[in-house]
Amino acid sequence: MPNNKFAVLITLSITSFLVPYMGSALNLALPELARAFDLDAKELGWVTSAFLIATAIFQVPFAKIADLVGRKKVFLLGVALFGAASVACAAAWDFASLIVFRIFAGLGSAMIFGTNLAILSSTYEPHERGKAMGVLTSVVYMALAVGPFLGGILTHYFGWESVFFIPGAILVVQAISVPFFIKSEWIEDSTKHFDKRGSIIYGLAVFCSIFGFSEFPNEFALILVLAGILLFVFFYNYEKRREQPVFYVRLFGGNKIFTLASLAAFFSYAATTASFFILSLYLQFVRGFDARTAGLVLVSSAVVQSIAALLAGRLADKFEPSKIAMLGMSLNAVGLLGLVFSEMDSSIIIIVTMLLLLGMGIGLFGAPNTKVIMGSVEKKHISQASATVGTMRLSGQAFSMAIAMMSISIFIGDSPITPENFENFMQSWKFIFVFCAALCIVGAITSRACVKLPKNTDGG
Repeated sequence: MPNNKFAVLITLSITSFLVPYMGSALNLALPELARAFDLDAKELGWVTSAFLIATAIFQVPFAKIADLVGRKKVFLLGVALFGAASVACAAAWDFASLIVFRIFAGLGSAMIFGTNLAILSSTYEPHERGKAMGVLTSVVYMALAVGPFLGGILTHYFGWESVFFIPGAILVVQAISVPFFIKSEWIEDSTKHFDKRGSIIYGLAVFCSIFGFSEFPNEFALILVLAGILLFVFFYNYEKRREQPVFYVRLFGGNKIFTLASLAAFFSYAATTASFFILSLYLQFVRGFDARTAGLVLVSSAVVQSIAALLAGRLADKFEPSKIAMLGMSLNAVGLLGLVFSEMDSSIIIIVTMLLLLGMGIGLFGAPNTKVIMGSVEKKHISQASATVGTMRLSGQAFSMAIAMMSISIFIGDSPITPENFENFMQSWKFIFVFCAALCIVGAITSRACVKLPKNTDGG
């Protein structure tokens, strides 16, 4: 049965809005969570990192499972699981239970983002995808725009629980409606073979790498990171020899555009996630803003992101998308370098100006770079490309949070953020923004390299 393209886009947009919305809103609830469960800054980081690591580990396997059993089925289950787990987070009774429920939410997120772009790309023709991806990307940034504002209001009046409960309940209801709006099913692999061993190796590689970085600096963390790198090398060589791999790693070996654009996506998310995490802590702990006021400051960036993403999606259908992505990454670098020189008492106007630059850069980068990735592969690999986009996003975000947690461990330790260690906090601030700006510079160079390469496919 043919799909109504608009109905599919609306359905995907709802989940693409609510999942990142919860993440951005949660940043404003962190101080309340800290008080509720007596958490230090590093433990607060794990509320986000547990979700990101779970999503990063399972997104590639679920994308392969979707090829075997159907993308719609996996997407539907993901929406239901994410919604139910988020509602459960609102009922968490201690820190451990909250982390467990966040891990289950990460599983649901992996199912959603391992399939959503594949569903979109299967519904829209290549010449329409830039516009559709621009809408989906804009929706994500719109969520980031309203997340801080609404998250601050909800936390202020109804407590941190409301940040989890409201979007979770909406998604539980949406899961019921998915079959009515997405009528087609896509099964690309009829072999029914799932590479369990490859999935385990991949999961261990992701976990060791990200968890190791988050525990720096100590010898055990270094061992974990090295183990993660070795496991990734082993995974690549193992999957290259498999007839039915969990991930078609030859995409990276033989498709330079796919490889470079995917790396650029990783650099983008690795640079921006820690930035907004540390900004939310700075505004509320160091500057003493309440959740509502901090949300209004952060919303400036996300509003610009949303507008720029809509523009970028349309431009990507008319011009070379890699050039637009390169411009976006360059603006990110400028905004982050500006924040490096901010101090405890810097003018909020300066902070907002840098946030606007950052928002413009993020918005211009997302949809064009995604179009490059999805358009660089053959139709049979479109689920793998979709999973790669999501994996680069979540791996970048998880890596970014690991860097943030490492920096906090180095400069603050396990202490709560108090006036006594504000100077140490600002040292962590500078380290994070220097590191993130460097990632954006490398990402801009990577996007530039894509411009020079010949195109070898229309992406199905």
